[in-house]
Amino acid sequence: MQKKILVVDDSFVMRTLIKDIISADPDLLVVGEAINGIETIEKVRQLQPDLLLLDIEMPGMDGIECLKRLKLLSPCKVVIVSSVAQAGSQQAMEARKLGAFDVISKPSGALSLDLKSKKGSDIVRISRRALGLPE
Repeated sequence: MQKKILVVDDSFVMRTLIKDIISADPDLLVVGEAINGIETIEKVRQLQPDLLLLDIEMPGMDGIECLKRLKLLSPCKVVIVSSVAQAGSQQAMEARKLGAFDVISKPSGALSLDLKSKKGSDIVRISRRALGLPE
């Protein structure tokens, strides 16, 4: 049975790249997408995903605030995919403290067109690990 993934990023281009990366794995199914934390909360209620791939910098409600609210709403796992959450950064530490399974930094800033080539395998591997699937 495929695991349900919700992709959250305010950039259409980044959502498309992440969906393409995830869709290459037959065990993972992208069931929806959201552009900010407010929409994410609604989609989590509707779609009940197993995993969120969540950006931090978004309008309306950012990823950190979304994580705080999700703790009360859903048992789904969260992997941060963000340009501001570099290893050891304040945002990365806060996200982990709030329950994020792992943090993946975008390699070239907010619009990382090289995401698939530089981080695609990490995104799939960490998503599988978060979901308890063999790597």
